[in-house]
Formats: sequence, structure tokens, C-alpha cells
Amino acid sequence: MEIDVLGPLGARVNGMSIVPSAGKPRQILALLAIRAGRVVSVETLIEEVWGDAVPRSAAPTLQTYILQLRKKITDALPVNSGLTAKDILATSYGGYQLAPVEPIRCDLVEFQRLTAHGTRAMAEHAPHTASEKLREGLSLWRGNALVDVPLGEVLRMEVIGMQEARTRALELRIEADLQLGRHAELIGELRMLVAQQPLHENLCAQLMTALYRAGHPWRALEVFQSLRQSLVDELGVEPSPRLQRLHRAILANDDRLDRFTPAQRLLSA
Repeated sequence: MEIDVLGPLGARVNGMSIVPSAGKPRQILALLAIRAGRVVSVETLIEEVWGDAVPRSAAPTLQTYILQLRKKITDALPVNSGLTAKDILATSYGGYQLAPVEPIRCDLVEFQRLTAHGTRAMAEHAPHTASEKLREGLSLWRGNALVDVPLGEVLRMEVIGMQEARTRALELRIEADLQLGRHAELIGELRMLVAQQPLHENLCAQLMTALYRAGHPWRALEVFQSLRQSLVDELGVEPSPRLQRLHRAILANDDRLDRFTPAQRLLSA
């Protein structure tokens, strides 16, 4: 079974799509897919599909949606496979579980594996391996997670967590690339990211560091001033102490900027 959630929803059995066209069954399949191998309770599925407006018919309607999904699975299963739809979409412990017996290829699981590898590599001072693994994991994303699925409260929280993990992996990959001396080639990417998230201090710090190392300290200072103005205007706060330390280091031409990344020794000093 193949599952894709890092973009449009995809779910295939024996190479055949089992994704329904209707919104509510898509929500159910998406939540089961994200939590593949784990039981999702009936209460959680009902909360996702109907929120606070739960109809009296919720439980039987949910069973109907499950039957529809099982019908699609049955149609996709190869003849004489020895499996039934209930083996792949099982009823268990007051809920349902996707693919408890079949091996699953899931882009989310692979992303988590690769980012964990990259994070360990950074901790072990191996930025080349870290950059490679994090880049590989980030390449699995095909847009926003579950972009074509209606999101209830449960899925919305899952997607927020996935997007935050993507952002953390991206920041760590950029940090690894900074350690590898790729500052000049990072500037364009970081400018785009900062334009999209102008209040994101870590990205601004990475852009400031890349600009400084590329020989453009005045542009690094402009990034700080732009961030400071945005923070003051929108939130009424100054940049964090760590950003102010980076600002002072650039003004002083601190040679540590050529050796350490923003997340490391300089900003934590």
C-alpha cells in the first residue's frame, strides 16, 4: 500500500487509487492514512467529520463511509491475494485502523525518517550528511499537506504539526548548508522565505549570516532593520536578544560569524 499526504492525498492498493471523490470519506481516509498502523477511535473520526455539529445519524453514516472505502479496497486487491478489505481497513478497539497487516510506503513516514537522520547528523557535526538527508526529505513535499482534503479540527492540527516539522527541517538544512560554506547560493532562497514570513527570526538570522559571509554586511543590517520595523509596527516588540547579538556582531565584524551558524555559539553566548 502506498500513501501520500505531503501534498494532495494519495492512497493506492496494488497501484490502484482508493481515494474517494466525496469530501467526508476523503477526510476519514486522510486521518486513517496519517495514523496508519494505529487505531483511530470512532469518536475522533466523528469529531473530524462533523465537529461540534454531530448529527444523530453520525455513527451509521460513518459506517457507510467505511464500507465505501472498503469497497474501493476490494476492487483494488489482486485476485487470490489472500487478503480482504477488512484486513487492510480493520475494525479494532472501538475504532478503525489502516493496513495493520500490509507493509505501507508512506511519504510522511519517509520524511520523518530522513529528517531524524539529518538531525542526528547535525548533532554529530556532519553537515554534509545532514544537508543531503534533509534535502531528500524535503523533496517529498508536493505542496501543502492534504491540500485537496477538507480539514476538520483533528486534521487541521495534524497538518499544522506536519508543516512545522517541514519548517524545522528546512531551517536545519539551511544551517547545514551555511556550515558547508554555501552562503552565496542560499541568499536567493532565504530572501524568498523571509518575504513569505517576514517575522520569522530564525530565517532572518540565517539570511543576515549568509549576506555577511557573502561580503554584504550592509544588506545584512538592512534585513535586521526591516525585521525590527515589522516587529515594532505589528507586535510592538523589539527583536529577541539573540537577534540583537547577531546585529552587534555584524556591526563589529566579529570573526566568529565566519565560523559558526546563527543557531550555534554566537547567538547562544
